[in-house]
Amino acid sequence: MALHLPQELREQFKKPFGNLYRGEGHAPIESLKQDIHNMSKVISVGDVVTFYLIKSGKIPDVCVVDEKIMRKMAPKELILGTKMQEFMQMSVDNPAGQITKELVLALHEAMEYNRPTRIFVCGEEDLAALPAVVIAPLHSAIIYGQPGEGVVLVTVDEEKKYEAVSLLRQMRGDSIYSLLDEMMKATQGR
Repeated sequence: MALHLPQELREQFKKPFGNLYRGEGHAPIESLKQDIHNMSKVISVGDVVTFYLIKSGKIPDVCVVDEKIMRKMAPKELILGTKMQEFMQMSVDNPAGQITKELVLALHEAMEYNRPTRIFVCGEEDLAALPAVVIAPLHSAIIYGQPGEGVVLVTVDEEKKYEAVSLLRQMRGDSIYSLLDEMMKATQGR
């Protein structure tokens, strides 16, 4: 079961889904650190974002990585920098341009843990921010990279959850909408 991003929606999905912090490397992470200080959970999507978040002293509650940058193997230092001993490790398959049921279930499970969790995606993690917004508790932070521009911070509230579901419903493929709807309802009010 998976959702597929159709070609005609790719441009729409490239737009920042939250507040864009411009810059490269550690600069945008330093800029947004104060904005994530009192969040319920911090979820990072992407190797570079996760690396710099950890390097800045903030360990995400959940991180989603594929050990690649722009579809090329990430440098060893960066990969090792996202493999902290504190992390519980999970691994899922998620092909490029898709959101699999396996990824959605792993995100849901990781949100329930009381220790930081690293989800390694065999394939591509680029679209993981959307189901993360749906699944995360209210007042959580979803942080992901915006290629060539900086880092995006999504503060999870009811409106963002509904926006994410609306975008996901535009994707094609086997339906995992009921699963996402259940997970969203489970997070309302928490």
